[in-house]
Amino acid sequence: MKETQDNQKRDLPEVSDHKSKLNDKLTLFREKRERRMTELDPAFTEPLTPAEKEDERAPLTKGGIDVWFLLWAVLLLCLGAVMSYSASAVYAERNYGSATYYLWRYILFALVAAVITAFFIALARPWFWRVFGVGAYGVSMVLLLLVLVIGAAEGVAQRWIDLGFFTLQPSEIAKMAVVLVLALYMSKYEKQITSTGKFRGSLKHGFLVPMAIIGVICALVALERHISGLMIVGMLGLVVMFLGGTRLKYLAIFLGIIAVAGVFLIAVSEYAQTRVEIWWNLEEADPLGSAWQTLQGMYAIGSGGFFGLGLGYSRQKFGYVSQPQNDFIFTIICEELGFLGALLVVLLFALLIWRGIRIGQRAPDKFSALVVWGLTFKIALQVAMNIAVVTNMMPNTGISLPFFSTGGSSLMLQIFEIGIILSISRYSKQKK
Repeated sequence: MKETQDNQKRDLPEVSDHKSKLNDKLTLFREKRERRMTELDPAFTEPLTPAEKEDERAPLTKGGIDVWFLLWAVLLLCLGAVMSYSASAVYAERNYGSATYYLWRYILFALVAAVITAFFIALARPWFWRVFGVGAYGVSMVLLLLVLVIGAAEGVAQRWIDLGFFTLQPSEIAKMAVVLVLALYMSKYEKQITSTGKFRGSLKHGFLVPMAIIGVICALVALERHISGLMIVGMLGLVVMFLGGTRLKYLAIFLGIIAVAGVFLIAVSEYAQTRVEIWWNLEEADPLGSAWQTLQGMYAIGSGGFFGLGLGYSRQKFGYVSQPQNDFIFTIICEELGFLGALLVVLLFALLIWRGIRIGQRAPDKFSALVVWGLTFKIALQVAMNIAVVTNMMPNTGISLPFFSTGGSSLMLQIFEIGIILSISRYSKQKK
C-alpha cells in the first residue's frame, strides 16, 4: 500500500508537466489565431450574425456616431428646407395653388428618410453593407432597364419612373450601388490588385473586373441619354478604383474611355450639341430662347451682391429662372443671401466633406473606408458640378444641388447615404 502511494506521488509531476505543456500550446494557438484575425480585414472575418453582446476584444466594436458629421448634415438639411421654400414659393403658388407645396414635400420626404435611416444607423454593422450593396446593384440594373420601357420622359431624356406621388430616378440608386459594390470588390481582392501579375493580378482584378462593374451601369445610363449621370458614375468608379489601388496607367485608360463615351453621346444627340453650343458661345446664343435659363441664372447671381437682396426677396424667381427650386436653386441663394450666403453654403459642404474624409481615415477596414470616401466624393462632385453649371463653367447637364434641389427620391437617397456613413462611423478605430 505504501509502495503504491509512493509511485502515485512520483507520477504527479509528470502529469503536471504534461498539463502545463498543453496549456502552453493552447495559449500559443490562441495568440496565433488572434494575430491572424487582426491581420485580416474585419469586414470579411466578422460573422453575418453578430454576437448578442459586444466584445471589447473583437475587431469591430460599436460606439457612438460621428456627431460633427451629423451636425453639418442637419444644418444643410435645415438650410435646404428654407431655401427650397423661398425659391419655390412663387412657382408653387402659380402651379399648385399653395406657396408651401414644395416645403411640405421636402419636410415629408426628409422625415420619412430620417426615420428609415435611423433604423439602419442603430442596427447595421459593416458586414450588412456588403450584402446591401450587392442587392442595390441588382435592383438598380432592373430599374434602369425598366425606365427604358415605362419611364417618364422630359424632352429627349427618359430617366424617371412615375410612381404617382413622386418620381423615382434609378440612376441615383445606381450611383450609390456602384460605390458599394466596387468597395466590396476592391477590398476583397486587394492583394491581387496591387500585385505585379498581369491577367490574374493587377490587370484583371484592378482594371477589367471593376470596368465591367461600372460599364454595365454606364451602358444603361447612356441609353437614357443621361450624360451627367454617365459622368458621375464614371468619376465615382474612377475614384474608388484609385483609392482601391488600381495602377495609374489603367486609370488613365479608363478616363480616356469615359471621355470617348461622352463625346460619342454628344455627337449622336442634337439636344446635347445644343447645350454645348450655348455654353461655348453664350454671347451669340438667343437670350430669349436657348440661352434664357443660363443668362437669367447669372443675372440672379450678379444681382445678389455681397449681402444679397434678403431672404424671400428674389426677383428672378418670378418666372425668369425656370423652376428655380431645382437645378438652379444656387442662383436664388446667391441672389437672396449674396456672396456671404453662398459662401456659407459652400463652407457647410466643405465641412461635411472634410468630416467624411476623416471618418474614412478611421474606418475599421478597407471596405468601410472605400464606401465612406466614395459616398463623400459623390456629394463633393455633385456640388462642384452644379455650381459649375449655374456659373456657365460647364454645359447645362441637369445636375441637382444635394439637400437643396427639390426631388423626393433624390433627397431620400442623399439622407440614406449620410446614414451609411454615420453607421460606419460607429465602428471607428479611434475616439471621436
